[in-house]
Amino acid sequence: MKISKIAMGSDHAGYELKEILKDWLTGFGYEINDYGTYSTDPVDYPDFIHPVAQVVKERIVDCGIVICGSGNGAAITANKHQEIRAALCWNVEIARFAKQHNDANIISLPARYISQELAKEIVMAYLSSDFEGGRHSGRIDKIPCNCC
Repeated sequence: MKISKIAMGSDHAGYELKEILKDWLTGFGYEINDYGTYSTDPVDYPDFIHPVAQVVKERIVDCGIVICGSGNGAAITANKHQEIRAALCWNVEIARFAKQHNDANIISLPARYISQELAKEIVMAYLSSDFEGGRHSGRIDKIPCNCC
């Protein structure tokens, strides 16, 4: 799938990295839908991650990038939505496998633990990878919980 539209959201810890990545991705021709936050003022990350997950789920955008201090809260929040597979990515290989093996439709970045340059490499590895399908498809099909 060719990715052209990306939703982004962050908390205050991820704001600066979001802005850098947003400008950088726009330079490559990606259309970015920014769901905030819009400053470094303290906020609650779910307020900005839920909208990203929702537009990814509704296929208004092709994928999402969420960012908070550790990346954990953003990933946990996004994964509360059915049909979302958000992967916490802290290196290039993890990002590549998130797409190739897990068909992740959102990646979560830990702003306090990676450099801006590494973040760009992670994002590019994710965006340039494709889901491999095959044996991985059956595993993806088992992710939704039908028990509750």
